[in-house]
Amino acid sequence: MKRFFLAWIFFFAITGLLSAKPGAFNTKAPAKALPRIAIAGLGIESSTFSPALTDEAAFHAKYGAEIFSNYPFLSADSSLRRRAEWFPALVGHALPGGAVTREAYESLVKQTLDLLKKNAPYDGLFFDIHGAMSVVGLDDPEGDFIVRIRKVIGKKTIISTSMDLHGNVSWRLAENTDLITCYRLAPHEDAMQTKQRAVENLIGRIESGKGKPAFKAYIPIPILLPGEKTSTRIEPAKSVYAAVAPASVQPGVIDAAIWVGYAWADEPRNHAVVMVTGDDKKTVTQTAGKLAQNFWNARDGFAFVAPTGTLTEALDQALASDKHPFYISDSGDNPTAGGAGDVTWTLKEILARTEFKPDNGPSLIYASIPGPELVKNAIAAGVGKHVEGYAGAKVDSRYAPPLFISGTVESIVKGDIDAEVEVAVKVGSAHIIVTQKRKPYHHEADFTRLGLNPRKAAIVVVKIGYLEPELYAMRADWILALTPGGVDQNLERLPYKRIQRPMFPFDKKMAEPDLSAKLVPSSDKL
Repeated sequence: MKRFFLAWIFFFAITGLLSAKPGAFNTKAPAKALPRIAIAGLGIESSTFSPALTDEAAFHAKYGAEIFSNYPFLSADSSLRRRAEWFPALVGHALPGGAVTREAYESLVKQTLDLLKKNAPYDGLFFDIHGAMSVVGLDDPEGDFIVRIRKVIGKKTIISTSMDLHGNVSWRLAENTDLITCYRLAPHEDAMQTKQRAVENLIGRIESGKGKPAFKAYIPIPILLPGEKTSTRIEPAKSVYAAVAPASVQPGVIDAAIWVGYAWADEPRNHAVVMVTGDDKKTVTQTAGKLAQNFWNARDGFAFVAPTGTLTEALDQALASDKHPFYISDSGDNPTAGGAGDVTWTLKEILARTEFKPDNGPSLIYASIPGPELVKNAIAAGVGKHVEGYAGAKVDSRYAPPLFISGTVESIVKGDIDAEVEVAVKVGSAHIIVTQKRKPYHHEADFTRLGLNPRKAAIVVVKIGYLEPELYAMRADWILALTPGGVDQNLERLPYKRIQRPMFPFDKKMAEPDLSAKLVPSSDKL
């Protein structure tokens, strides 16, 4: 009887298996849906001490799939791209300059919000900003922008913010973001790595189910210094920033960051900040406190990244030197920091020097001055022909008027998205680069495409502050000329009215600040 019963059990088991539908006994869990991640952001450094204004076109906004071209780590075949479903909305980055018009800001923000509405809801948002945008009639634009984004995407979405270390972190921005980080090098050779870290942090928190960090520690530091005094190439910034990476990989910490802040805008949010995010309250707050204290303790050691002097002193030193090329930074009108880029004062002084008047004088390259009239005349005249016309001071004529230039056209090339057209004009022994629109010169190719060889020149004058990596590698010697302009390196002669006081270095005998960490409410608790 027992054998008969077992046989029937075996029969029913076999027939059940044969009649089962394919896959009925597959124990593999169904594939988990990929996280839905949006991308948006606006980036610019805006000087409120410059008369220039920035319009919408300057942001060269990208929409939808074309945004992926900004981020090599999100290329179509990248592993990071495959870990999420992406919804790029609008990302715009403008050359540093003057304050953004309110019309331009409102237009770009509205477009962003409309695009975000189309594909909501989202698990995450990668918020790619600079952090030093000024808008006419509006304080803390990035804080305003993220609040308006929150109204569209809600409080549950995790926002991961990537910034320039010269950006500003207001309390409002800190509240509404969840994960936040910034560059750790100046010059910003780690810009793309920082953006990638912001995205990896975001995806990691979504995939793990850990979500928003339990703690966000925020410490404002009453220091306001230019980037030229806080370059990580030299001490003390080198050591101050070297502590960030190891601090960020401690158990219980997601990321750590120090913002120098932006020195050429007059708002209460303009100062240094430390933020640390993570899940271990003690480690997060103590780490923030240590980083902030290190920065404060180092304050008296911050100095210019290069020797400095007046323009006259800089030119005298360069002419007497046997080290070529000798670089001079025309720092007060640096377009990479927010200067108008068309102040003619330095070029006027150079062309007045007798040393550069003969054709066989010391070779000097000046990069650059915008002069649409002169560019037009050069195109009409042609290469090798005489040209004359006015350049510069259309935007910032406070220090010198438009400059009349008379010389020989050496080359004409189609410029990049910023310059549009570039012309080299020889005046005496000076080679002047004149552009349709302002453009900073960072790379050797910027010069060689015009037929100019910066390595062979005796002197190269660039509208810049600290030299970007390629220029720095080429220099035989270098001096930072303290010239006038919208990003004057002498901060103490700028008319600040609204920054928080006391503030180093303006208030020499200020008391020790409170550098204890303040815990920022989670964005879903606001």
